[in-house]
Amino acid sequence: MTDMQDLSRAVRELENLLAKCTRCGMCQSVCPVYKTTRSESDVSRGKLILLEGLIDGLFEDPEGVNERLNRCLLCGSCESNCPSGVSAVTIFLKARGILTRYMGLSITRKIIFRKMLANPAFFKRLVGAAQRLQPLVLKKDASELGTSCARVTPSFLKSRSGAFRHVVPISDQPFHKTLAGTGKKEVASAGSPHVVFFTGCLIDGFFPGIARSAIQVFDHYKIGYTIPAQQGCCGIPALASGDTRTFESLVRHHIGLLESLRFDYLVTACATCTSTIKKLWGSMAGDENQVQDPKIRQQIASVAERTVDINWLLLHCTGMNQQDDPDDSLQGCVTYHDPCHLKKSLGISSAPRQVIRAAGYRLREMEAPDTCCGMGGSFNLSYYDISKEIGLKKGENIADTGCDIVATSCPACMMQISDVMASLEHNVQVRHPVELLAQKLSPV
Repeated sequence: MTDMQDLSRAVRELENLLAKCTRCGMCQSVCPVYKTTRSESDVSRGKLILLEGLIDGLFEDPEGVNERLNRCLLCGSCESNCPSGVSAVTIFLKARGILTRYMGLSITRKIIFRKMLANPAFFKRLVGAAQRLQPLVLKKDASELGTSCARVTPSFLKSRSGAFRHVVPISDQPFHKTLAGTGKKEVASAGSPHVVFFTGCLIDGFFPGIARSAIQVFDHYKIGYTIPAQQGCCGIPALASGDTRTFESLVRHHIGLLESLRFDYLVTACATCTSTIKKLWGSMAGDENQVQDPKIRQQIASVAERTVDINWLLLHCTGMNQQDDPDDSLQGCVTYHDPCHLKKSLGISSAPRQVIRAAGYRLREMEAPDTCCGMGGSFNLSYYDISKEIGLKKGENIADTGCDIVATSCPACMMQISDVMASLEHNVQVRHPVELLAQKLSPV
């Protein structure tokens, strides 16, 4: 099939998905970007109308179409509230892929995705080198959240509004370099599941304590686990940038790692990885044009079907003690932020709260716990002012609870919330629910 035939087929598929939209405007009331910019072109409805003329737009103003499509967090707020069931996130991802096929990737993104991200071992070495060099560009900021700030701010990190960026530094002890991260395997006790633990890039390089906590919890509940040493990225950064080639390459890489393993679940502690593997890998398995080999399609579908969030696993597959109303004197109070990729994409919101209670904390809900924090992956780099404004609203809601800890199940959200709370000068700890549980099970 020629490139133009492939492009034409992709556009026709997109048109079929677009047909469901009735222009009701329900998405306008929930879109975090629209609430910030008040621009119709930023709301889902505006983008869908734009895409109806995609063929003309491709030839007349492809850069303009691409710019408007990229001003989206892919949070799924519009999709989860759409009365017509429009698969907005799927549509936007497909549209970005079409535009990338037509326009091509920039040199920078080609290097990042196809030379670095697509080669997990090489990517980990680069992250390690970046960690050793980061003292040259980062310095500890004044907060107590473990964040840093740039010594000299490069142009891509500069804010038009003057908003200051606080970043979580790369860890000097990435998980893959620990004993548990080098292919360790533990056998499950009778009646317990055996899982493959998918670490994810951010947990491996920035939040390895989450992975170590997961292993402590697995050991406590006698859950068997395998940690493939050659695992890499789930592929969402590439797919969100329209690079379907790198995304498919990473999926195939991981299927090759997993095909000889026997396991009940593939478990992640990252909401974005969970959603990507369960839904987007699963979608790839259902597309014969993407994956022609039926055996590989079946393997991908099997992995996607067995992929679960770690909070879900603990709630449904262990004897985790759930305290409905623990005493404040035990551990204190925690407020919880619902990651979009966990609640809106997968419908999981109760399980992480049960994990927090099992850790002995009182849960105090913030206002609008399931509104997007504004991170959106590369959106945070490209549109930092919008991202930060959305995040500050979340930060104020967190601060209003009076809690000393905010928990969330997504490392990207943890990065955004750390930045926001440091900016607001609130020294609220940002933790993952599994870290809180591991601390209770194995207190230092």
